[in-house]
Amino acid sequence: MRLAVPAPRLGPNASLIGRAGSRALLDTPALVIDRDALERNIAAMAAHAKAAGVALRPHAKTHKSVEIARRQVEAGSIGVSCVTLGEAEVMVGGGIPGVHITSPQVTEPKIARLMALNRTAHQGLSVAVDHPDNLRALAAAACAAGKRLAVMIDFSAGHNRTGCATAADALDLARQARDAEGIEIAGIQSYSGQLQHIATRAERRAQALAQAGILRDVVRTLEREGIAVPVVSGGGTGTFDLDPEARIFTELQVGSYVFMDVDYLRALKDGRNTPPFETALFVQASVVSVNARDYVTTDAGLKAFATDGPPPEPALGAPAGSRYEFFGDEHGKLFVPPGAERPGLGARVECVTPHCDPTVNLHDFYHVVRGDTLVDIWAVDARGRR
Repeated sequence: MRLAVPAPRLGPNASLIGRAGSRALLDTPALVIDRDALERNIAAMAAHAKAAGVALRPHAKTHKSVEIARRQVEAGSIGVSCVTLGEAEVMVGGGIPGVHITSPQVTEPKIARLMALNRTAHQGLSVAVDHPDNLRALAAAACAAGKRLAVMIDFSAGHNRTGCATAADALDLARQARDAEGIEIAGIQSYSGQLQHIATRAERRAQALAQAGILRDVVRTLEREGIAVPVVSGGGTGTFDLDPEARIFTELQVGSYVFMDVDYLRALKDGRNTPPFETALFVQASVVSVNARDYVTTDAGLKAFATDGPPPEPALGAPAGSRYEFFGDEHGKLFVPPGAERPGLGARVECVTPHCDPTVNLHDFYHVVRGDTLVDIWAVDARGRR
């Protein structure tokens, strides 16, 4: 008779918590957070927002963690943004206030779940809406549920992923929302995702301010119609210090600043000696084969890193100038510069993530380290939640 061996509640590394030197003993691949860097990033963004006179509603799609959301709120954030209803359910269930869902919820199952969540969210809940048909469906469901639903009018900011396509469309939708039973207008949302990774800061600034000018005209049009716009929500990590210049946003939906990844580190370094936020997220891999002449093989491949961005960048445990390539689902190639010593069998190498959000979604746990010691393990609570 085979006996099932229960997995540790916090994964195979739980027994290492608090053990000196345990960072180098992790079972890999492992998602690693530098706790001090994370806390400095959270504090730096909070200080920036306070100085700029804007609120923060950071995107939980980046970290999918109640623990990290709680730390953001404790640092001064008014809540969190979520892309999916599943993320919002996790955050509300974890006691996080001020949850805003940035993507329209249009299907019958999603609307039913949204109404159920709205009944239990006693600390604020709102959702983006960009079409009259969806607005009518939400209004009918809210009336049936007996609790008003707060919506933000979603205005396309050139990204054209969601949002009203024109100012006239936004005005028409806002009028309908104002008059709809069961609905209250929380504000307007406008996210320029296409601007966040522009490599040159001057170009990124010019485009961000131009888009903000369009948004300002939309807000003024709504206000001339007697439609109050208490919140103007948007922005992102790439434009975190540019959007406040326009003096139209009341809150920022920044996300990746907590971790930083290869792409954001490159973009935000432009025009500065160093990026304004630190790398706080890594994937640790182990060298599992050294038999090839030109490279060593690690145990972190396509299932450990997101592949929609640049390659992972070796940061710790490999000589400066080393290069990482994918080598299949479970493996990676690590090349070191000519003449440099290659990591040996079983050596640990930590890489900066190519794109932090989808990389996080590949892992169950964060391994939280301070220096060389594993100090905690946090679940990726909203992993895979739709």
